Amino acid sequence: MRKNWLLLILATVLVTLQFDASAQKRKDKIRNKANDPITKLPYYKKLREADNLFKEGSYFNAAEYYQQLKQEQERNPYITFQLAECYEATRDYHAAAHYYQEAYSLAKGIYPFAKLKEGMMLKQQGEYDKALIAFNQFKADNLKTFKKEKKVADKLIAGCEMAKQSIKNPQAVTIVNAGPNVNSAYTESAPVPLGDTGLLFSTMRQNTEIEKNNRNADEYVARFMTSRKQYFTPVTDTFQWALKFIDGKFNEPGVHTSNGCFSPGGDRFYFTKCKEELGDSGLFISRCKIYESVFEKEANDWSKPKQLGDGINESDASSTHPYMAKVGKKEVLFFSSDRKLQTRGGYDIWYSIYDPRTKQYRRPQNGGKQINTERDEWTPVYDSEEGRLYFASNGQVGFGGFDIFSAAGGPSRYTDIANLGFPINTPADELYYIKDPVGRRDAYIVSNRIGSMALKNPTCCDDIWRVLYEPKLVVIGKVLDRKTQELVPGVAVKMADQKSTEPNVFNSADGAFGFALTRGNTYVITADKEGFSSTRATVSTMDVKRSDPGDTVTVVVYLDAVSNGFMVSNVYYDYDKATLRPESIASMDSLVHFMVDNPSLSVEIYSFADAKGADEYNINLSKRRAQAVVNYLETAGIAKERMIAKGYGEKNPAAPNTVSGKDNPEGRQLNRRTEFRVVSDVPTRRVIYDSAKPGDMDAQAANLQVPIDESDEEAGPDVLKNGSQVNP
Repeated sequence: MRKNWLLLILATVLVTLQFDASAQKRKDKIRNKANDPITKLPYYKKLREADNLFKEGSYFNAAEYYQQLKQEQERNPYITFQLAECYEATRDYHAAAHYYQEAYSLAKGIYPFAKLKEGMMLKQQGEYDKALIAFNQFKADNLKTFKKEKKVADKLIAGCEMAKQSIKNPQAVTIVNAGPNVNSAYTESAPVPLGDTGLLFSTMRQNTEIEKNNRNADEYVARFMTSRKQYFTPVTDTFQWALKFIDGKFNEPGVHTSNGCFSPGGDRFYFTKCKEELGDSGLFISRCKIYESVFEKEANDWSKPKQLGDGINESDASSTHPYMAKVGKKEVLFFSSDRKLQTRGGYDIWYSIYDPRTKQYRRPQNGGKQINTERDEWTPVYDSEEGRLYFASNGQVGFGGFDIFSAAGGPSRYTDIANLGFPINTPADELYYIKDPVGRRDAYIVSNRIGSMALKNPTCCDDIWRVLYEPKLVVIGKVLDRKTQELVPGVAVKMADQKSTEPNVFNSADGAFGFALTRGNTYVITADKEGFSSTRATVSTMDVKRSDPGDTVTVVVYLDAVSNGFMVSNVYYDYDKATLRPESIASMDSLVHFMVDNPSLSVEIYSFADAKGADEYNINLSKRRAQAVVNYLETAGIAKERMIAKGYGEKNPAAPNTVSGKDNPEGRQLNRRTEFRVVSDVPTRRVIYDSAKPGDMDAQAANLQVPIDESDEEAGPDVLKNGSQVNP
């Protein structure tokens, strides 16, 4: 028996429509899963069945049987490694990392690359620190061997470091799932915006696990569908129930159809068909070919699709992901192909220039080494307005699997290759970046990121996601020495919001800095330099709407030379009391900010009493008052070891307790006070200025990736709110 679960077809490399045809090639009768005879076979017969399923690409089925085998031989390294391979193929990154790690520990001499692949699977989960440990261990364990693979590890390490930094500096975009009217538990792909009114895409529209056999094979294939946008709803870009795309009758029973695009004039439609063929090995394989249909005005209909020739399609290779665009004055057909001649490796991006006079295509040319790598490049989309090619690659330095990149130029030479950054790219796979043709140029992507509708595991299957660009919000500023009013060089500027686990750092050589902001946050900006304490500046984007224009706010952060002592005003106590009066809370909160903003400093807190009462009593009273301050700061999150409480009774009065022999209530109130003294400055608690990682305000601005539109250029009202708070 073969469990022809259709998920097998869609769980791996779905976007190419190189579907796992081998999962359907077996004609055995479908039996009840609960009464599967393979589960009752002896070990080696069951192993043969599992290995055959693995070779055929039926990875979910193979994994099920390998799991049964592992229960019989728990420490078998071959079974463990095969499980890891199955889970990687089905994009179950967590399970794959676990079994690669186990296979390496069981037999690293047999599976030395298991440690490298463990790191790759950790990277695709966003476990970058753990992935770095795995990559470095692979390099350390193979100091004199596997030079090529160690270069791969170096690129993966660079990707981890880039991703960690990009997550700290996210793009000003919101990523939204297109919703259940577009997406299903199986994979959706190839979004094509239809003006500003709807979406054309490819899908199977299945939400439950299904089995495929000869009787229903024609039904369970990817096909074009469309969905119109809903209007008058509070949710941006929601879609109506999807309908079959019947224009041109491009959908065909039993054939996977996807990757549609229109020519610049809208009179030609290009798309991909993938059919199953019997290969030389006796296994079924799936070859994808590019088709073209022309709109005939006389018939008011699309012509019968024809397979493109002129070398665009080759008999022994797949050609897919067509995209026709204007590059200068020429129409160019971009596509991806795994042909063997003139390839950089895997799938490359190719192009062919179209001659509208003869309606012929020139011999395809490779897109070049600037964009193509030894691995795979897919889903080319050329933006004629920007003069940039957007494409997906798993061979460039990236976040995890496939990332989306852009490159200026084309069709054969490119510069300024750029990763689009977080959150457009994530540790999962991202493909098909295509912008709206009209209006505010938001975009669509396809991704299996966490949050996708999935059937087997959280990252098994692709959904269509909306990329909604945010207003360009920036804070720029300078760090000044409060005494001299001069810029402070060599300073680390820190920005944190309420969601931050660690601050974003700008290493400023000259005291100037800049940060990109996102909506819905309150930011605190401070500075670190040894020998100084910092004030704070605050910026709020809580009230900013997506429809607002961009805005820039300017702030100043002051540094004070660390002094031995300072006094916080308005910290009051009632007579003979150690509890803080309500009007003292604002001052106490300013002290909390001081301690938070200057984590390297430790202080002594010493309190005083007025002259009434016995000396010993007043000393104890003042100690309790100092401890009340410590307790308040500790409740606010300040580490207890950074504070020392002391009481000095009526010593060192700040004002006379009596005047002309009479009681002076105002003076006694001033004497019931608390003062502070910095007693240590621990540099290891500071963020130290790093001249090797200079902050770059231009890079911060470029990181936004926001197109300039009319609303950004016009002088509009300030949408950012800023303020500052100085040392107590």
